[in-house]
Amino acid sequence: VMAASKPVEAPGGGGTAGLSRWQLALVLGAPVLLGAGAIYLWGRRAARRGKGASERKTPEGRASPGPGGEGGSGQPDGPGHEEMSPLGRAQAAKNKGNKYFKAGKYELAIQCYTEAIRLCPPEKNLDLSTFYQNRAAAYEQLQKWTEVAQDCTKAVELNPKYVKALFRRAKAHEKLDNKKECLEDVTAVCILEAFQNQQSMLLADKVLKLLGKEKAKEKYKNREPLMPSPQFIKSYFSSFTDDIISQPLLKGEKSDEDKDKEGEASEVKENSGYLRAKQYMEEENYDKIISESTKEIEAKGKYMAEALLLRATFYLLIGNASAAKPDLDQVISMEDANVKLRANALIKRGSMFMQQQQPMLSTQDFNMAADIDPQNADVYHHRGQLKILLDQIEEAVEDFDECIRLRPNSALAQAQKCFALYRQAYTGSNALTVQAAMKGFEDVIKKFPKCAEGYALYAQALTDQQQFGKADEMYDKCIDLEPDNATTYVHKGLLQLQWKQDLDKGLELISKAIEIDNKCDFAYETMGTIEVQRGNLDKAIEMFNKAINLAKSEMEMAHLYSLCDAAYAQTEVAKKYGLKPPTL
Repeated sequence: VMAASKPVEAPGGGGTAGLSRWQLALVLGAPVLLGAGAIYLWGRRAARRGKGASERKTPEGRASPGPGGEGGSGQPDGPGHEEMSPLGRAQAAKNKGNKYFKAGKYELAIQCYTEAIRLCPPEKNLDLSTFYQNRAAAYEQLQKWTEVAQDCTKAVELNPKYVKALFRRAKAHEKLDNKKECLEDVTAVCILEAFQNQQSMLLADKVLKLLGKEKAKEKYKNREPLMPSPQFIKSYFSSFTDDIISQPLLKGEKSDEDKDKEGEASEVKENSGYLRAKQYMEEENYDKIISESTKEIEAKGKYMAEALLLRATFYLLIGNASAAKPDLDQVISMEDANVKLRANALIKRGSMFMQQQQPMLSTQDFNMAADIDPQNADVYHHRGQLKILLDQIEEAVEDFDECIRLRPNSALAQAQKCFALYRQAYTGSNALTVQAAMKGFEDVIKKFPKCAEGYALYAQALTDQQQFGKADEMYDKCIDLEPDNATTYVHKGLLQLQWKQDLDKGLELISKAIEIDNKCDFAYETMGTIEVQRGNLDKAIEMFNKAINLAKSEMEMAHLYSLCDAAYAQTEVAKKYGLKPPTL
């Protein structure tokens, strides 16, 4: 569901700078593993190395794989000695193996490494670990993944922080579909390499995404539907203005009531599930809307199309897209229904497809909505948001312009157009256009001083520009206008971290968000990421699990599982290898 306050995340890691995932990663100075947005929060504080540490396909020539350079094995006896020591003979067998390896004769290389392992004195840990690691490299070339994992395990037992063996074992675990073990190894590698090696980061991201998807698929299927907070629902409906079902009861529907409160109107209400559902909407009694709409649909009543759309909308809000789709399909195919209803159903189905990472289907629905109802400002407003997510900024701006032409007083579209222009200027690193975009925001908040979204989007742009004091003022304006919008408190809390590194103040504001709306998944997610940064991994996992139970889509849930699994893998690595990365 594309709510104005928190757009859905784009497939493939695109998205607006307003997306929580990006914000968080930027705020906490951590690398973002783009895509799943899985964030490893043990910072990227080490200076970047000059060149990327690329994978070595060759076996190790020297005997010292230890992290501290020479591995303390001493020099093997040189060839001048009449009698070679056992270690010398083992080294010679390994060197012969290396020649076969380079020549692509992997079976012969394995025989030589096996000989080296047999000859090596057992107390020579680092040398022995190299021989095992080299044999694993040869097995890898033959795609014997079980043997690769076994030899790497031997190497790691002999030299626990042996990065090359850990990474090779991680890749073998990936091939063997041991995702959990793969994640643990690759996490250890990321930490030991201070998050500098792109390859290990990409493998971590890949396995986190797969684990997240797998777990979310299972959990989402069996989850209890959950009605969001009234504040979220109102914010969602406020992003539509041409939406018949979210308007208050029409005069025609109420006129009899004015004449005779006890008379005909109550009879109409009694007989119309849809009108009762509308009444419940006005009373914010949202739990009864689906069942009342169903009565109208089953009775094939006068308001059947409206009831289908209303029921579909609430199915989307409780995160049940598979129930929403047939209702939306039916409304869209009703040629004789009000075109506004059909266009609204297309917008909602298009947004649903976007959440399911099907941008082609999404685009088709929005285009069809524009064809059947070209004067409907909502179509352009929501399609503009879709285009931002797809990084099609120029098309987004055109859509927002069309929305503004049709509805000149649409503060939301004006603010989002500014944000699109800002994103374009920021990603293009053009200082002049950035300035022009920032001035655009100033104009919007002057023209529409009551539009909270204008201040919120401006605050995000100001934060990007490191104008923290002014961003803070903008969030305060938002809070004055919408004191019950939990998301604003979360953004203001994140700002305190980036601006003043003030964890206490940040956590206090995020706790306030949870107090206002205890169903605010964004608040729990943010709390979790901060706890990871502080090194409180158990607390972080607890917060991520709360967010998982509140996730509004399978995609969002998968992202949260990725965060949770990343934190869990870090706790395991901390226990196993005694690795305690820096915390805030």
